[in-house]
Amino acid sequence: MPMSSLPAAILSHMTAVNNVPPPPLHSIPNLKKSKHINYGQLNALCHIRGQHSRSISNTLSTHNTFMKQYPKVFLHRKTRLPKLFKQEEQRPIHRTPYEHKTVWKYLKTIPNLTSQLNDKHLKTLSKTVFSETWLKGSTVIANDGFYVILKGLARPQTNVYKNLIEGSDSPVSFIPQSFHSFILSEKFKNSTLAKMYLHSHDSMLSKWSTFGTLEVIPQIESGTQMFSVVTEDDCEILKIPAKGYAKIKEEKIKIENMQKLKLIHMCPYYEEWPTLSIYELIALLKWKKFPPGHVIVESGNIISFVGYINSGCCNIYRSIIGFVKLQSNKVKRSQKLVYMGQLKEKESFGEISVLLQVPFTCTIITEKEVEMAIIEDKDLFELDPVTKQLMLQTAKPTFGHLTDVSKMFKL
Repeated sequence: MPMSSLPAAILSHMTAVNNVPPPPLHSIPNLKKSKHINYGQLNALCHIRGQHSRSISNTLSTHNTFMKQYPKVFLHRKTRLPKLFKQEEQRPIHRTPYEHKTVWKYLKTIPNLTSQLNDKHLKTLSKTVFSETWLKGSTVIANDGFYVILKGLARPQTNVYKNLIEGSDSPVSFIPQSFHSFILSEKFKNSTLAKMYLHSHDSMLSKWSTFGTLEVIPQIESGTQMFSVVTEDDCEILKIPAKGYAKIKEEKIKIENMQKLKLIHMCPYYEEWPTLSIYELIALLKWKKFPPGHVIVESGNIISFVGYINSGCCNIYRSIIGFVKLQSNKVKRSQKLVYMGQLKEKESFGEISVLLQVPFTCTIITEKEVEMAIIEDKDLFELDPVTKQLMLQTAKPTFGHLTDVSKMFKL
């Protein structure tokens, strides 16, 4: 075989063993540059020299050196793992204050929202809403939000909808426009999935119709569609995410609890109470408003709640029996209410009457609109004995220091 047809590395090995100088690489025909060859190592390999001695040990030593260096001639491809595609997170859309205001005004035109949510809630929700486009024949599963149809028609697959307002006792208190109402039986409420397919024209949802829920629903089972519609046209639908509303409610509860804590702490009977005991009461408190001239409790009756006045004031009256002189020189007994004082902001009343079930000795009437936090008697009785005993030790009967003043007045 002609020497020029042998690979360069083998030529080098042959010449090294036989102590013959190798030919230059550029002089070897058909030798092409390859991206898989390390030409620096190849050149070093070609210049390995054998000793002048023809001994077998010297030849083996040269051979071993060659075989050790030979693998370094070849470049090994780096193993490249397949690229992992990371799902791109949804980038939030930042609206300007003007745009938020526009969306808020738009939400105020939707009856099923304004009838159940106040203006403050709508303003907050305007920052979380977005619109979606659904093609004809799509199934819109609304388990995770509240939806408003802006354009197109849709047919409901279910007519079970939750109320937007927290604390509602009605299982079917929120029903979309033009839906047929019905009452859930106990058997129906306990079923995994209650579907009622409606096919009448009256049940069709059109512009401004609403469906879905603002309550976060736990996943009952895979594929469950508690609230769903099928689009009859290409539809544009406004969505309010339930999780966004849940955050609003959570923040609202935190703010309200701080307001209640501050209110109770400022009432005279509770100034020295430990915060932990006050939190026992906060869990039971409910806000309530009374119009001007409203009789909170009448003298001789047991009040049904304990009140903590946040704003406004109440007038305290004692019922007095007196005598009125008539023109015929006769006297007639008459009962009158005599003003005795006021209950003002950051004052409480009713603790003793409720816990000991004793009648009020005075009548309480609101002078103007009053907002107060109340604890109903049924909830107060459920308190732990320590908290109830603490309340009895610190509270006093409302205007209990007043003596019987009926003898002091002649009307």
